[in-house]
Amino acid sequence: MIAKPEQARERARTILRDFGVKGVPVPIERIIKARNIVLQYAPLDEDLSGMAYIKDGVGIIGVNALHHPNRQRFSAAHELAHHELHAEVIRKAVHVDKGFRVLLRDDVSSQGIDPLEIDANAFAAELLMPQEFLKSALDAGGLDLEDDAGIEALARKFRVSASAMRYRLAGRFQE
Repeated sequence: MIAKPEQARERARTILRDFGVKGVPVPIERIIKARNIVLQYAPLDEDLSGMAYIKDGVGIIGVNALHHPNRQRFSAAHELAHHELHAEVIRKAVHVDKGFRVLLRDDVSSQGIDPLEIDANAFAAELLMPQEFLKSALDAGGLDLEDDAGIEALARKFRVSASAMRYRLAGRFQE
């Protein structure tokens, strides 16, 4: 399987359009529930961020309730990506995502070699930090990418972690 991050980002943009999202923060829980996917929060091991699976025809997303709410949002979006992009894989087995640093799932993902995770991260980043809204916020705020306080304020606005925002900003012009 080959990673297709631009297709993943386009799928996220389609969901944003279809759901009528006009601003941030993106209502990830409502989007998931509107897609008839069960969203469950439960305490999991620290290194488990989330999981995606389909049982008896019902899509399920599990998110680690012990993680920071912003991380939970990213985990939920990442797991939604697996439902949207990799349904054939998660029908066969539970897909578990171990704790990822920034947007990375684990050491395999950090090497950029797992196509499922590359696509899921691209989808989640676009869904929660849509390029369109990010550009507007940057144009309005005149943010200096070296300004930690500015990046943290932008991250709060989008309800994502500052590290996720930095990662997104670093790659925002790579299409």
